Amino acid sequence: MNVLIVDDEPLARAGLALLLQEESGITSMSEARNGAEAVERIRAARPDLVLLDVQMPEMDGFDVLRAVGAERMPPVIFVTAFDRYAIQAFEVNAVDYLLKPVTRERFSQALARVRETLDAGVDNQHVLALLQQLAAPRKHLARIALRSAGKISFVNVEDILFAQAAENYVQLHLKTARHLLHVPIATLEASLDPERFMRIHRSLIVNVRHIAELETGAHGEYVVVLQGGTRLQSSRTYHDKIRSWAANPF
Repeated sequence: MNVLIVDDEPLARAGLALLLQEESGITSMSEARNGAEAVERIRAARPDLVLLDVQMPEMDGFDVLRAVGAERMPPVIFVTAFDRYAIQAFEVNAVDYLLKPVTRERFSQALARVRETLDAGVDNQHVLALLQQLAAPRKHLARIALRSAGKISFVNVEDILFAQAAENYVQLHLKTARHLLHVPIATLEASLDPERFMRIHRSLIVNVRHIAELETGAHGEYVVVLQGGTRLQSSRTYHDKIRSWAANPF
């Protein structure tokens, strides 16, 4: 694997180079000191993988992606020190990223994912989805990318009946399938349209368009009954939100 390291900080480039040296299968490494240099080297050398810093002056990592074009961009792992919204976008679009300072374990995990992607011949549709989301900040998700066995598939959010937290994962429940998404439920909630999805429990988000009826409980909670008969127990914490929705369902 031929890897291009893109970062405006020399120490950061050196740190990533050290991590790469400890990985097997790396045949060569090159470096770019800024976004413009990265675009030139990607176009000329076509590396197998780009480690791309997000925050760079004049031309940041997303500008590099736009300049090269997602269709022509090699597999990319974004490297970032902050930007909570960008991290949410990476996660729901199944795009690999590393938080600075980068740990050995997390680096190896990201590299293993890239190798799976290369072996499976996955295209860059998930990267295109990331660009579309970032082009319209705070725009709510229309699709969610799912990574499984080296492949990436997409689910339309309108097809989600409800989402249920499972530790650091979320299980998406559709009419005929279930999918596991590797994000915390709070990250997913922040990316969904609040006029379509409602939190009814610390571990449950429901698509309000699939709610058939509400049953009131003895202690201020509700039982949310979906079309098809699925029953979801709310918690008292969300009583006022559910009651407000029931009075004026959107």
